[in-house]
Amino acid sequence: MSQERIYHVLRGPVISEKAAMAGDAGNQVAFKVSTDATKAEIKAAVEQLFEVKVEAVRTLNVKGKTKRTRYGMGKRNDWKKAYVRLQEGQDIDLQVAE
Repeated sequence: MSQERIYHVLRGPVISEKAAMAGDAGNQVAFKVSTDATKAEIKAAVEQLFEVKVEAVRTLNVKGKTKRTRYGMGKRNDWKKAYVRLQEGQDIDLQVAE
């Protein structure tokens, strides 16, 4: 997989309470990924970029919210989230800039 595709597949980490609880309980990390990315591509991208071993990948499509604007009803974009379970002893340190 090319470096360009890796950065296209992985958009960024998901920083939320639910993602933090999943990380503490099950050695998982949540990523925002491209909507056309497959589980195999996500696994390969995480393994290459962070140099860790991935045990499993679970994905879900997040539907964009409908919002009211002064021009009528608008809709945010849909996006895809991936929960990546790392093998025992593996760790990804995601620093959050404050």
